[in-house]
Amino acid sequence: MIPQSLKILLVEDDDVDAEGVKRGFAKANIGAPIFRATNGFQAIEVLNDPAGPFADAPYIVLLDLKMPKMNGIEFLEAIRRDENLRNSIVFVLTTSNDSQDRVAAYANCVAGYITKSKAGVEFRDLIQMLESYTKIVELPICR
Repeated sequence: MIPQSLKILLVEDDDVDAEGVKRGFAKANIGAPIFRATNGFQAIEVLNDPAGPFADAPYIVLLDLKMPKMNGIEFLEAIRRDENLRNSIVFVLTTSNDSQDRVAAYANCVAGYITKSKAGVEFRDLIQMLESYTKIVELPICR
């Protein structure tokens, strides 16, 4: 079970994919709240809000790469330069199986690179992986 104190930021511009992730978490009875940003700029704004939901709680970012305004790689580069956000735990969740995207993501210290096609039906494999991850890994509170 993913702890309810953990918060999840889903950075995803596609409404269908975002609803699929939320539906998968709800179906698996995951109590962790999911917040959504539709691009990297919005995600950084939400994460840096001192009165926002991510100010004093551990969180994980699920990040799509192909987004408008600020794509996933640009987002990763920006948060790794940000003193408050550089230790954020980020999993890439994308349709891209491009090796250059994988290399760029890992160069920016992602915890994992997951293609949506391997995330499982209704994202079950992703949810199981996150459950296992949060059971054994001590997560930082960034800020």
